[in-house]
Amino acid sequence: MIGCGVVELRESVVPHFLITCKKDKSVKKTILFILITLSGLTVMAQYKPVDEKSTVQFTIGNFGFDVKGSFTGIQGMINFDAQAPASSSMDITIDAGTINTDNSLRDKHLKDENYFDIKNYPNIHFVSTKITASGKTGNYTVNGKLTIKGKSKDISIPFTAVPANNEFQFKGSFKINRKDFGVGGTSPISNELEVTLNIYAVKS
Repeated sequence: MIGCGVVELRESVVPHFLITCKKDKSVKKTILFILITLSGLTVMAQYKPVDEKSTVQFTIGNFGFDVKGSFTGIQGMINFDAQAPASSSMDITIDAGTINTDNSLRDKHLKDENYFDIKNYPNIHFVSTKITASGKTGNYTVNGKLTIKGKSKDISIPFTAVPANNEFQFKGSFKINRKDFGVGGTSPISNELEVTLNIYAVKS
């Protein structure tokens, strides 16, 4: 009840508070500040990936041998709270043109239209749809959409998050089928590849 005597704020909103009503603006601002403070609103910390310290690596079979490669050019934003993973989110892009398998001729081939077609699809993109804790402290699972060569697929990535000062280290791995993204066509390389992530992100 609000009048020109005493304002009573119910216990469910502001317990044990009685605020004297005055007609000047400063008191109104004070009441508003208290309500906002006690509402439990929090600001999610934002972290920016550090490309120079991060790695995105993959392994794929080729004629009975494992071929290892990597990407750089990691950009994006990670909103993360270890205590509130459900409110967290990730939005990451990788420069597809940075693919490196330690073989320049093969790398050039992988950038062509039959593989990553970097001329038309220069970036690989991942955006989360849900992040959940996985039981053990520091372990989580992120679900989201991975887009490669214009094709998007739902994937799930188990990962760990280790804090250090104003940064987080996110580590995880997952497997995908290259054909789901139109990469490689009928090439004799394996359909399945494993991707390993080690992302350092600093508070922005």
